[in-house]
Amino acid sequence: MINCTYCKAGAFVAVFGALAVGSYLLEQRSAVEAAGPMAPRFEVDPMWPKPLPNHWVIGATIGLGVDAKDNVWIVHRQGSLEVKEQYATHTPKASECCAAAPPVLAFNAAGDLIQSWGGKGEGFNWPTSNHGVDVDHKGNVWIGGNGRAAGAGAALAHDESKMAAAGAVHDSFILKFTQSGKFLMQIGKPFMSKGSNDIENLRLPAKTIVDPKTNELYVADGYGNRRVIVYDADTGKYKRHWGAYGSKPDDTDLGPYDPNAPAPKQFRTPVHGVALSKDGLVYVCDRTNNRIQAFKTDGTYLKEGWVAKNTFGDGAAFDVAISKDPGEKYLYVCDGSNMKVHILLRETLEVLTTFGDGGRQPGQFYAVHSIATDSKGNIYTTETYRGQRVQKFVYKGLAPVTKKDQGVVWPKK
Repeated sequence: MINCTYCKAGAFVAVFGALAVGSYLLEQRSAVEAAGPMAPRFEVDPMWPKPLPNHWVIGATIGLGVDAKDNVWIVHRQGSLEVKEQYATHTPKASECCAAAPPVLAFNAAGDLIQSWGGKGEGFNWPTSNHGVDVDHKGNVWIGGNGRAAGAGAALAHDESKMAAAGAVHDSFILKFTQSGKFLMQIGKPFMSKGSNDIENLRLPAKTIVDPKTNELYVADGYGNRRVIVYDADTGKYKRHWGAYGSKPDDTDLGPYDPNAPAPKQFRTPVHGVALSKDGLVYVCDRTNNRIQAFKTDGTYLKEGWVAKNTFGDGAAFDVAISKDPGEKYLYVCDGSNMKVHILLRETLEVLTTFGDGGRQPGQFYAVHSIATDSKGNIYTTETYRGQRVQKFVYKGLAPVTKKDQGVVWPKK
């Protein structure tokens, strides 16, 4: 008969070891839970993107999208550049530098410029004030605009002058292009918008996004209208639209924003951002009401959350993007007034933590305007007004939230 004394001792050691490991893991889990909720952590990449060619510079950068290959697309306003920023284009040439880059630019993941195009062309109207860019699941590029007149400093035709004087706006449309800049489709016509319940025209649309499941185009519309409107992305056929709380939009002036007043029953202008989750929810930025509202794709209202509710100025809810973890657990909201990015728990719309600060250095912001994520979970942002740039924030995994305001997320040494 075999003596099993050693067997029993070995079994005891194994059980004890398993208990010890289990106890350690429980202690670690308890320590993490005691430290508070978890949130994604980021560090700015101060070397992204690479310098532009041809002495090009970019102006107010007011659109941002990431395509299926993790290429980063931006749209900027050439007309926002100062005279000295375009000396190379003067006649005679005033200096070697600089010139406005084309309005639409695309960078690969390494930061190399891979596409550049945009501006007036045959068969379509180009916005007088570009606003928003998105690349859909088929690779098409969508652009909106929030320009009211026919062109900065341009002489209007007689009929256009009359329409502008009556309150009509030029950028009442959205455009669809290939990635090389070939025109595909225009929805809406200049100066033709009739308000928030006009289904044929937009009115200063801010941002677009296409649902890959249904091929439907959602538009945050926008600076003139107070709604989300949905079209078929191939034909441009109208599908549906709604205002705040899923109600019929109303263009009545809401007056000055008051954070202590009851929640406004309509969106304020601009309705500035829109994002779609994989589980079929639509998140809308009601910018100057400082809130995010969530809907089903049919416009059914679900919930709302406030971001820096006491903000006046340009508002706090500029744009929204969704995290890339399997459950899309977080929302990222850029705040152009407070110069920050807020990280929200998507389930509750609670702000967990923020990062950023006002300034010109990498990781700081001057009017952070648009936000997007790539497949690896990295964040990209653009800045309007004199910010004039795109930045990359590298995803560094989850970490306990130890403070509400992280400040500038500079790379660790």
